[in-house]
Amino acid sequence: MLMAVKNQARCTFLAIKYGIVKEMLNRVSFITNITFMILNNASMLIQWIVLYSLKDNIGGYTFKEIMLLWGLAASTYGFSHAFFYSSFKLSDTINKGKLDAFIVQPKNVLLNAITTHVSSSAFGDLIFGYLMVFIYGFSFKLFFLFTFFTITGGLIIVAFAIILGSLAFFMDSSELIADNGNNLIVHFATYPDGIFKGFVKLILFTIVPVGIANYIPLQVLINFDIVKFLIVLSLTIFFISLACLIFKLGLKKYSSTNLMSARI
Repeated sequence: MLMAVKNQARCTFLAIKYGIVKEMLNRVSFITNITFMILNNASMLIQWIVLYSLKDNIGGYTFKEIMLLWGLAASTYGFSHAFFYSSFKLSDTINKGKLDAFIVQPKNVLLNAITTHVSSSAFGDLIFGYLMVFIYGFSFKLFFLFTFFTITGGLIIVAFAIILGSLAFFMDSSELIADNGNNLIVHFATYPDGIFKGFVKLILFTIVPVGIANYIPLQVLINFDIVKFLIVLSLTIFFISLACLIFKLGLKKYSSTNLMSARI
């Protein structure tokens, strides 16, 4: 059992490594994508600079806290897309029969399917996130917690993408639902939760887990709370387990298209 887990972890690491190497074959393009993503994220902060010139507090957050929120949103997005980019294309993989190539391999089908590609621009999001940590006020405690929540938040985003992508096992034309759902979690993550009320806020802490991926972790970063820390950890494990379960149930309903394709 332990050996099987070790071998799978090694295969996953190598898949991600080769994906990064493939992206870096054109180094100019790789560096350009990263640079422009950092600049794009930085430019989006201009709207908040304008808003905070008119008001000192928005949704219960100061401008420095908004920068940390943007940093965490960018880093969780960057982590999920840099290393598990294919999870956001899972419905297309299922609907077009591309899953056949993964089923016949002696590896975990899900992990194998979601680690085939990486996004070079997502590394720009990761770098931007840590730049915000230094601007907010670097400390080793903040750096460690930020890294921890980057991983947990990224895994929650990936798990959410897997759940939406797995709908393709059960219904036709699910790509639109998956795309819109994945976009929702990204867009809401950059706004302070204090501006949302009632039913919308409930949705963001349950069905669309922005609150678990970003809002609660931000509260812990600003004012450490062990209970909230453990809540985030527990719910991350829950969402990963739920995503794996739904994919496993869906895989039983999967019918091969007999599409012959090669992975390079």
